[in-house]
Amino acid sequence: MPLLRKVGPADPSPTGLRPVQVIVLGFFAAGAIGTGLLMLPAARVGPGGAGFLDALFTATSALCVTGLVVVDTPTYWTGLGQAVILSLIQVGGLGVMTFASVVGFAVLGRLSLRSRLVTAAEVKSSGLSGVSSLAKGVVLWSLTIEAIVAVALTAWFWLAYEQDLLEALWLGGFHAISAFNNAGFSLHSDSLMRYVADPVVCLVIAAAIILGGLGFPVLMQLRRHLKEPRLWSMHTRLVVAGTAVLLVVGTVFITILEWNNPKTLGALGWPAKLLAGFFQSVQTRTAGFNSIDIAGMNEASWLGMDALMFIGGGPAGTAGGIKITTFAVLLFIIIAELRGDAAVNVFGKRLARSVHRQAIAVALLAVALVVACTWILMLLTDHALDALLFEVVSAFGTVGLSTGITADLPPAAQAVLIPLMFIGRLGPITFASALALRPRRLLYELPRERPIIG
Repeated sequence: MPLLRKVGPADPSPTGLRPVQVIVLGFFAAGAIGTGLLMLPAARVGPGGAGFLDALFTATSALCVTGLVVVDTPTYWTGLGQAVILSLIQVGGLGVMTFASVVGFAVLGRLSLRSRLVTAAEVKSSGLSGVSSLAKGVVLWSLTIEAIVAVALTAWFWLAYEQDLLEALWLGGFHAISAFNNAGFSLHSDSLMRYVADPVVCLVIAAAIILGGLGFPVLMQLRRHLKEPRLWSMHTRLVVAGTAVLLVVGTVFITILEWNNPKTLGALGWPAKLLAGFFQSVQTRTAGFNSIDIAGMNEASWLGMDALMFIGGGPAGTAGGIKITTFAVLLFIIIAELRGDAAVNVFGKRLARSVHRQAIAVALLAVALVVACTWILMLLTDHALDALLFEVVSAFGTVGLSTGITADLPPAAQAVLIPLMFIGRLGPITFASALALRPRRLLYELPRERPIIG
């Protein structure tokens, strides 16, 4: 029996950048442009421009739709600075290369093969035939939902809070875009704490966050087959079911643990407690708004939110984390192993073994990143482990929730969170693939042997 077995031809050497490398470079370029714009004196309130680290951190947080801030958004940035942040949120939520492809299509009337390859990689498309329509659909869905949410919020701010119409329009539009893109940036210094008992603001923003967190492939399939679940793909079923379960679990978990906490839910009536518990559960889908004081929450609540933020939302959308599908695949792998099943079956379909490997790789890389960055921050700061872990998971999951220590971190610690937000937005596998010098396929397989596991 031969020790080496030929498995197929090698891939030809690439002649240029691969799609994943173009995506990563596109995000870096957009981040650099955003940083430069935020450093302009006109973008900052007061004399002089913003410092490099403050501008870089803010631009990265906006582009990666995270929401962590080192300066107060409404008081530090001028209208121009806030507009730059909003533009970065929109481009980052759509995807830099998807946005560029749609703009190119609008100008040229067609997409080049390279543009279609890059866009397909960014929106997780399995083919090239419908990339143009898919990219346009992503933009159309985003703008439509954002417009509906913006109109609802603007009308409410104007009528219920008697704000000036232009101010209400800016608040409504900014928070609508920030919510649907799961960014969590707010034009209020207290985020949304002033609206903790307002069901209109909280539920409208929560709905936008949930829709954005489902991912564009799911939204498009639901539009076609909303009333016919039997026609949903395995991906859509996993994302919809996983989102519903995690929202319920998060709401019950947070509400029970914080029910009597005087710093969070304790002073509210029971309807407001339920609303606030649900709203904060929605935020763990990778949005960063808060209607209660995160710093005042119990440490046990932080830990539970860490787990929810780590999981995140649906793939190919505006959410971060390892994604609901990755978590679900790992869960079904464990169930199959405990039951002794030969294959992993989900909703009447068998999972490909390549999916097993990819889910395990994503989860382990994410755990390694979170542990390593938390350890580094422990060396650089005097903050407690639970607060640092919350900050790191929030950055990796592109959530933006904070215990209030982000601005107090030393520059070196803030610099650690910047690449973590990039990796969290792009995905650890995408980022690692972009760093690889070339794709590699072996012409042979080595002989098998099994170590003892467990």
